[in-house]
Amino acid sequence: MAKKDRTAKVEAAASKPPASKKRATSAGAASKSADGTAAPLGNKDYEKALKKLHVELVKLQEWVVHKGLKVCIVFEGRDGAGKGGTIKALTERVSPRVFRVVALPAPTEREKSQMYIQRYLRHFPAAGEVVIFDRSWYNRAGVERVMGFCTPEQTERFLRIVPPVEKTMVDSGIILLKFWLEVSPEEQTRRLKARFEDGRKIWKLSPMDLRSYSRWYDYSRARDAMFTATDTNHAPWFVAPSNDKKRVRLNIISHILASIPYQEVKREKPKLPKRQDPGGYREPKYPYKVIPSVY
Repeated sequence: MAKKDRTAKVEAAASKPPASKKRATSAGAASKSADGTAAPLGNKDYEKALKKLHVELVKLQEWVVHKGLKVCIVFEGRDGAGKGGTIKALTERVSPRVFRVVALPAPTEREKSQMYIQRYLRHFPAAGEVVIFDRSWYNRAGVERVMGFCTPEQTERFLRIVPPVEKTMVDSGIILLKFWLEVSPEEQTRRLKARFEDGRKIWKLSPMDLRSYSRWYDYSRARDAMFTATDTNHAPWFVAPSNDKKRVRLNIISHILASIPYQEVKREKPKLPKRQDPGGYREPKYPYKVIPSVY
């Protein structure tokens, strides 16, 4: 399938839900908020769009395995930009053995003594894998720079060597996609405050989040320097406005599908075999410990 035809097919899958293009317009792009942005996408329309994109992701997954592709997807952005929710939407219907998420903790003392990129290299994809970095080697250009975990000289050296390293990755056959989720200061504040109040989200709030919150413009300067040095033809940055969580998830998944050439791997329709006869088997009168029916 030609890339142009496949891209059109993916875009159609993303735009068909809601039920028709006309309905999608009324629910999305043509419906504007007071500030001129698209109105929030309703849950029903979002789920319909996401379901169709998930079907395409499964096709992509089978093609990656079939052709032995190596895909590396990097997600970066400020705290509260929506990286985790986007990664969850991307991976919730595919196999974790193919779509592997890497979210590294702070480096150990041993790792600090290693070559900086070394702790990331071991996680790069092999044939038939899609590796997703929830933050990546770009920590050195962001949080480490802003919070003083590395020297200015280390940051400058990192920004110099990243383009040739990523060129080596691409030349080796890795499909590299880099996304920056861009959230507004007002929306970031709202999301971080919500973590105080929601017991399901409190684990997302770390002391580092609180320390870095006040450094908005330091992060802006770090982002700008990172883009200037590492937004290359072989490994460009794609910026995804993320104030609307639902839309950014759909847009990023759609972009990934459009960026990786794939075809549907043909397979025979499965058919369940006939279940064996009991052969005299009877359920035992065993005193099973059944969990309480609380709900």
